[in-house]
Amino acid sequence: MRSNRKLEHIEISLQQRSQRGATGFNDITLVHNSLPELNWEEVDLSCTFLGQPLKAPLLINAMTGGHPQLEDINYYLARAAAVSDVAIAVGSQRAALEEASARRSFTVVREAHPQGVVLANLGADCTLAEAKEAISMIGANALQLHLNAPQELAMAEGDRNFRGILENIEALAKQLKVPVVVKEVGFGMSRESVKRLAEVGVSYIDIGGAGGTDFMAIEQSRSGKKLAWNWGIPTAISLLEGLTVSDDINIIASGGIEHALDCVKALSLGCCLIGMARPLLKVLINGSPEQLTSCLEALINDMRRIMLMLGAKDLLQLKEVPLVISGQTFHWVTQRGISVEHYAQRFRKTRFTPSL
Repeated sequence: MRSNRKLEHIEISLQQRSQRGATGFNDITLVHNSLPELNWEEVDLSCTFLGQPLKAPLLINAMTGGHPQLEDINYYLARAAAVSDVAIAVGSQRAALEEASARRSFTVVREAHPQGVVLANLGADCTLAEAKEAISMIGANALQLHLNAPQELAMAEGDRNFRGILENIEALAKQLKVPVVVKEVGFGMSRESVKRLAEVGVSYIDIGGAGGTDFMAIEQSRSGKKLAWNWGIPTAISLLEGLTVSDDINIIASGGIEHALDCVKALSLGCCLIGMARPLLKVLINGSPEQLTSCLEALINDMRRIMLMLGAKDLLQLKEVPLVISGQTFHWVTQRGISVEHYAQRFRKTRFTPSL
């Protein structure tokens, strides 16, 4: 039943339509720089994540696995990650822990991306033994522990008891040899949730904001219901909330991010990595592996183009360029007592060296 549910998730998610402006990034405007004083070759998106270098701060985020028919999808996603030198996370490995036939759909990821950053994935209620097995299965650099209470509550067969999750996360973070990344799955995280995770030793958090794939709606569709609540915290707002907690927290921005401009906005706000899932899956399913690789390369080049227009040659300078926050996002953070005026008042002096 779990394996069949994975196939249904893919089918229904591909049918979902993105809601324009739902992520909150339309409320964020980067201030154009008419005098960037940069050459194209100088613009560098490279970064380090989990101690390994990446060509760009991108993560092909947790999507699928757990059924033999999904093996090729995961292989080609991982192959594209390897060619583009970005990170990748697998979908929940619960099915592979329960059914030996499902393991292959996950192990192909490490085969296709042998030297890169690969994240394992399980629910945050998993045991230590299960966590170790999931990590070992794919030689993972870290373990994503996903939080998905709204999705579980929308499932007839879903969990109803969420007590002890934070305590379990703390135990796993202390006992595992690889870092733990706590991830929401499309409903966002408040600063209160981020703070509680930070207090128990979690330093990597994927906010998984609202505005992208809606797993509550997916589960309701599976059961024949059409109720849409639009539940959750929009991605841009969740990112701003999380960034107020601590400079020691590495926040991954994901949830409805579909193009280079929103990627650059999120990075300028202060996240360390961008997670993308459904847009890349669509390219692979509706196109080809080659088109997926081309899509990633185009995305990276578009991000570099925007950075040049801002006069930012690297990610450090990108976090110094001014941006203006308005609309619902500004209203939200103001009501929550979060000051954002400093983003608009940032200024990085560009040195001008005259040609001789």
